[in-house]
Amino acid sequence: MLEKPSVIKRYRLHIGTIAWILHRVTGLLLVFYLMLHIWVTHHLSQGPAGFNKVMKAVQSPLFLFLEIGLLGCVLYHAFNGLRIIIVEFSKEGVEAHKQIFAAMMAVAIFLFLVGGVPMFIHFLHTLAG
Repeated sequence: MLEKPSVIKRYRLHIGTIAWILHRVTGLLLVFYLMLHIWVTHHLSQGPAGFNKVMKAVQSPLFLFLEIGLLGCVLYHAFNGLRIIIVEFSKEGVEAHKQIFAAMMAVAIFLFLVGGVPMFIHFLHTLAG
């Protein structure tokens, strides 16, 4: 008969693990966005009426808000990808991967604020009518 372990070990999430998970999640979200983009563009072949109908839907406040999330996904995925390249192709990268992650995320957050704040203001103006 199997005995229960006396101590259950929990896996600790390290920065590298969290970065790995978020990289995969943002990659999947970007693939979903790409498929949505292709679907919207496909409606060009259905004439102006069909395309305008779809464009009206994707210009709703919900989609305007989701575009802010898209910006975040693109920036995280891009800068984490650069971090991976630096870590993989430099000798010092492995030892400094936490500092590189912090630097890349600082740049990504700065760019997110630069791009996201105007998008959010536009979103609020759209809600106000």
